[in-house]
Amino acid sequence: MSPVEESTSRAPSARRGRVVLVAKALAGAALLGAVGLGYWLSARDRPLGELASELRRGDTARFEWQSIDRKHWQAIADTPGESPEITDAREGTSLGCAPGMVRVKGAFRRELHGAATGEVERLQDAACTDWISREFPARCRVFDREKIATEIAKLPTQPMDYCIDRFEYPNVLGQNPMIVATFREAEATCKKGGKRLCTENEWTFACEGEEARPYPYGWTRDTTACVIDRAWRPFTEGGLQPRDGKNAREELDRLWQGEPSGSRGGCRSPFGVYDLTGNVDEWTRSVNTKGYRSILKGGYWGPVRARCRPATRAHNEDFVAYQQSFRCCAESNASVAAPEPVPPVASVVGDGGALTTLAPHADAGPPRATVDLEAEWTPSSSDDELEALAKTRAARCSSVDAPAAGVSATGLGLATLALVAGLERRRRRASS
Repeated sequence: MSPVEESTSRAPSARRGRVVLVAKALAGAALLGAVGLGYWLSARDRPLGELASELRRGDTARFEWQSIDRKHWQAIADTPGESPEITDAREGTSLGCAPGMVRVKGAFRRELHGAATGEVERLQDAACTDWISREFPARCRVFDREKIATEIAKLPTQPMDYCIDRFEYPNVLGQNPMIVATFREAEATCKKGGKRLCTENEWTFACEGEEARPYPYGWTRDTTACVIDRAWRPFTEGGLQPRDGKNAREELDRLWQGEPSGSRGGCRSPFGVYDLTGNVDEWTRSVNTKGYRSILKGGYWGPVRARCRPATRAHNEDFVAYQQSFRCCAESNASVAAPEPVPPVASVVGDGGALTTLAPHADAGPPRATVDLEAEWTPSSSDDELEALAKTRAARCSSVDAPAAGVSATGLGLATLALVAGLERRRRRASS
């Protein structure tokens, strides 16, 4: 074969070799990118499905938001809300209280020395006949009503008579709660309005009534009654800083799964107080002499206990998070007779046989749909998400696993490039 013929025959082979090399380089780059993306998501506790949902949504906000005092946020509802006086007239639970507040009067089942010791919560746990999960997040589907009644009858009672906001702040039917509030800010806001932050016992009694109900609506967990058991969305560390900035708004828009106050008529306590469990966490003032004064009650929209007695005691007075709100209390006018406890909200069967609850007022219209959400958390949800919810973010960020993951990703990328270079050297030797 002449040199010209040999050179001509080698040309297609050289082109094929270059194509193969480019393909391998692109594959290596794609692999490196995938590894890097995986590490980025892992470091921020962001599941791939969540990222895909955000990419589909693009820059379009799910809700319209307003900043309040450059500290707090509120998702703007589709309706302006109803005047508290109109709500009071319809509900009939405000005798002896200021507008927008509910009268709470009765015998509270207190624990040792009026402190919060967890005694009632433990006896309720012992009366659970059907557990959804005993482990975190521990949730009971059905409680034995008679067993709870027998056990709480052994406890002393404490007479209570006070007023509490019917809804979460700003306490207006049809408006979303104001969120991203610290305990100190909640106290100051209540004081500014001529009220005070509720004690945890006041909040508990308004929720459970004299029967010490586990849930404000009864003894069986109902995912349709209150805004609970939605799939948990991991938050971004530092995502709310600065609190009045664009990053905070975008983080809240991604995380928000609450609903306007009073959207669910079934989420009503024996006294006529709404949304005490689920929707958003609520700050209360501790009745204990030790530990933080700042106590969170009720749980929020995620898969948590969402019961009347449990409390979160792990956060100081300056702690702030995306799901925190509050409601206020005040002294009642004892010279005015208190209204009778409200009857349970009636249930009706809607289209298709689905069980729904009557809305608190007929003219409010349906609440705005909370878009692109899973309606209920199931055990198939990521265990990593539950672990992240159970642990403090600080502990997770200080873990030595994060640098190790970065080294691993970098090493894998370098190994990929080395493999491509090695294959190219072998191809050249074979063609020479």
